[in-house]
Amino acid sequence: MRNFEGISALWETAKSVIPIASFLVLFQIIVLRKPIKNVKQFAIGFLISIVSLHFFIKGVSMCLLPLGDSVGKNIVILERKWVIIVFAFVLGYFGTLVEPALKTLALEVEEISVGAIPHKVLIHTVGIGFGCGMAIGIFKILNGISNTKIIMPILVAITILTYFAPEEFVAIAMDSASSTTGPVNIPLNMAVALGLSKIVENADPLLNGFGIIGLTSLGAVISVLVLGIISKI
Repeated sequence: MRNFEGISALWETAKSVIPIASFLVLFQIIVLRKPIKNVKQFAIGFLISIVSLHFFIKGVSMCLLPLGDSVGKNIVILERKWVIIVFAFVLGYFGTLVEPALKTLALEVEEISVGAIPHKVLIHTVGIGFGCGMAIGIFKILNGISNTKIIMPILVAITILTYFAPEEFVAIAMDSASSTTGPVNIPLNMAVALGLSKIVENADPLLNGFGIIGLTSLGAVISVLVLGIISKI
């Protein structure tokens, strides 16, 4: 029975990969009229991607999600709120540093800018912004502040910074925000926020727990725009 459940779960993962891979293969062969180079390597890589994605999702559900939820529920034992907020910043910062999508983006930016924007500088800048967004999100949950009161000032700040930042940094900032919402940050940080929302008095997990990833992304946008202004000065 367990073997059947395992195969069924693996098939569910495969069904999410097969359509996009099939579309790209058919598009290249039929529309672009180009053959698939090294079919054997492609087939092996395709199977590896399905199996690795399956085990990653399984691992996240067994480890990061319950761990984040447990930490969020128990962190309220800390009497000083500022300690919780500092913890949120550190969690967001270090969680961002291991995001593979951000590393890929940073390397591309360094290559296109001919080294003018070092990839490590961009990664740590985004990490700081993400950490600040995470800290603001936890502060919002602890104090029962509505999303509107937090998001509107941030959007105004982004609008102002966009005007002063170099145009290339505006584009990089938008992509940096998207690259932070990867397989590490989303399950871990959202689980912490939801766990905390379940424990804090008068906190609605639906209103307070969700939306924190959006705040972290906005924080990343602001940090990159500030980096652009500093480099311009």
